[in-house]
Amino acid sequence: MKTFILLILTVLIGWIGPDADSVSFALDEGGCLTCHRFPGLVRHEKDGGFKVLHIDEVKYARSAHGKTDCRQCHIRVTKVPHTGETTVNCNTQCHLKVKEKDRIKNFPLKSIHKKEQSFITRLDDESACRVCHPLYPHSDNKLVRALLNMHTGFMLCEVCHLKKENLADYTFAWNDTENATFSGEPFGTYYNPKTTKAQTSEHFISRIAVFAKNKGLITDSEDIPKAKEFLQKEKNMSADQKAKALDFFHRHIAKKEISVACDECHSKHSILDFRHLGFDAKKTHNLMVLNIKGLVTKYETFYFPQMLRP
Repeated sequence: MKTFILLILTVLIGWIGPDADSVSFALDEGGCLTCHRFPGLVRHEKDGGFKVLHIDEVKYARSAHGKTDCRQCHIRVTKVPHTGETTVNCNTQCHLKVKEKDRIKNFPLKSIHKKEQSFITRLDDESACRVCHPLYPHSDNKLVRALLNMHTGFMLCEVCHLKKENLADYTFAWNDTENATFSGEPFGTYYNPKTTKAQTSEHFISRIAVFAKNKGLITDSEDIPKAKEFLQKEKNMSADQKAKALDFFHRHIAKKEISVACDECHSKHSILDFRHLGFDAKKTHNLMVLNIKGLVTKYETFYFPQMLRP
């Protein structure tokens, strides 16, 4: 049945790659929502926290700033990545009068987009990865880290990072629902078409996982006790002992180049059978020809064309 995947809260994956006939509600002359429209777009911070980068287009359009182009306020954003370029100027074309300037000079700017953002704050999964790695684990590559973290909401780590050459016969399917807590609107699919265990609560999501023939779901859950023990003893370990332990935990894990990781799924030769997973022909096409992929695989720094500047 083609309708099973429609039993959703908001299908995150179905949003990837803007449709040709989609309607833009907000003023976005710079194309910022090409990336920022995705729920779960999160940047990991050094202090263990994270910065949410998602902007809901409809909510933004209905807000006081919905008819204001993003770079009219975010004046230093001229390239991707634009980490650290957070200067906001409210007086370029708006709030020009002295009274208005005085009224907003102490306004908490970080709160402006708060009502327009959706992200997962907690996800209960049985994975050794989560013993050491945070919910949003990608932090190194400034160009793509937020886009990679966005995948947390709809697939297990093993989909990208498993050394699949070690499996003789495997496939990708929806894993049973997991308990999640959201900030903002819930997103992701809660329905698993292959089981009757799926929950209907807004706090449950299913995610794509790797299944091997005669083995079932492939995870590293058996390593959880050892991973917890490692965390307790890590400070007292020598460099060699720590390296040996990490080699053990990562024995089935592959760290890939961004271009390889993107092309594995978002190409005509995708390892994922999107139709089998429940997506219609249009969504399948959008996922395979994802327009953001070229930006992150072809450039280390992408400068916005002059013609797009306000």
